[in-house]
Amino acid sequence: MRIDVVSIFPEYLAALDLSLIGKARLQGLLELSVEDLRRYTTDRHRTVDDTPYGGGAGMVMKPEPWALALEDVLERGAAAPGPAAPGAGTPPGERPVLVVPSPAGEVFTQAVARELAEREHLVFACGRYEGIDERVVDWARERFEVRPMSLGDYVLNGGEVAVLAMVEAIGRLVPGVIGNPESLVEESHSDGLLEYPVYTKPALWRDRPVPEVLLSGHHGRIARWRRDLQLRRTAARRPDLVAALDPAALDRADRAVLAEAGWTVAGDRVLRAGPDAPAGPVA
Repeated sequence: MRIDVVSIFPEYLAALDLSLIGKARLQGLLELSVEDLRRYTTDRHRTVDDTPYGGGAGMVMKPEPWALALEDVLERGAAAPGPAAPGAGTPPGERPVLVVPSPAGEVFTQAVARELAEREHLVFACGRYEGIDERVVDWARERFEVRPMSLGDYVLNGGEVAVLAMVEAIGRLVPGVIGNPESLVEESHSDGLLEYPVYTKPALWRDRPVPEVLLSGHHGRIARWRRDLQLRRTAARRPDLVAALDPAALDRADRAVLAEAGWTVAGDRVLRAGPDAPAGPVA
């Protein structure tokens, strides 16, 4: 996978040299390049912003530096060796994905991360100030698959923090980046539920014991206990995820746990049993 990031603060992305993402870069599993947008300016002050048309507070990022930067990214991506044969670059017919962090974008989820992890070339445009001139986005749609993307319902100073989060979420799903692939299966959001609580040695810590079932060695009971805790925890903390569950994927024990937490299955939907239904216990 090839990842290009364009930012006026390339040093902000230095964290991508650390931990598993940094190791994946060294191993050649991820080809990651960070470009300074100011390199594509033409004035001696390296100006990347200007006042907004129509008035208003703040500054807007100028379109031409962005167009030049993205054109350069496209050229280098096309010239890069592809996974199958030297000179292959991005597979024919597949445009690079341009991710533009924006509070006005679609919400970035684990499902989106899995989808993007299967693409060959991702480009991230880190906006600043009041954002990037909208004409850049319109222009880019002729060359990229453009995906404005939001981490959630809040505003950051720039796109760099969001890009760090998205690159890590996507990169760890690339085959070979995580040593034990099973750890990707049993984590939060992998099956639409939050992850169950985890414990390690010692079995008794500051008068707090590990749940007895985890010491039983009975794999079936442990699996059921973990599933129950996933359902209860999700019902209490993220009811929106419970409402999105597929009833066909819920067995009798699942439905009983959800009923205790104030949820019921009605046809092809999972619904709250009543307006004052209890949330259920959480571990």
